[in-house]
Amino acid sequence: MAIEDRKQREREQMQRLILDAAKEIFLEKGYNQTSIRNIADKIEYSPGTIYLYFKEKDDIFFALHNEAFGKLFSLFAPLALVEEPFERLKAMGKLYMDFAFKNKDLYDLMFIMNAPMNMLRDACDWKMGDRVFETLVHTLSQCQEKGRFRKKELQPLAFMIWSGLHGMCAIYCRGRMGVMHDVNEKEMLEQAYQYYVDTLNKL
Repeated sequence: MAIEDRKQREREQMQRLILDAAKEIFLEKGYNQTSIRNIADKIEYSPGTIYLYFKEKDDIFFALHNEAFGKLFSLFAPLALVEEPFERLKAMGKLYMDFAFKNKDLYDLMFIMNAPMNMLRDACDWKMGDRVFETLVHTLSQCQEKGRFRKKELQPLAFMIWSGLHGMCAIYCRGRMGVMHDVNEKEMLEQAYQYYVDTLNKL
């Protein structure tokens, strides 16, 4: 059993080495420049070694994509202490947007790029992505218990809220706010989010 444990530990350490190298290259040079060969060169192993742990490049990006969702989920965790669910919902939205603004490349990987989703068809599950979405649905369910969002189906409501936030984040992260001249982007986003919350408050 000790030998099996050691082998598993060594495998996990090599996977971690590969993922850390891939993430560093991705954040510095982007998806197209993050190749199996570039990763192998960085960790000083042969490309063939990487294929022992990940079947292709997008498999690596799917793992990074899941880790990014884990990072977002960990930001949501302390909000469980906020007893009033609508206040928690508002705080979740602010954290979501703040995460996107501080992690543009990771946000791109999580919500815009096709590469990770190419692997999702073959994956058994999408644990961290599901947990993030379920946190939103659970919060909305508690809002309903308090009398908000009556007669609204939770899944479509959660999708509507998520997609609205995503739209603002994606426009900002992809540098599309430049079409609006002479505006302070952060102030614009803060005001737009407040309008968004006002709309939710009326549902």
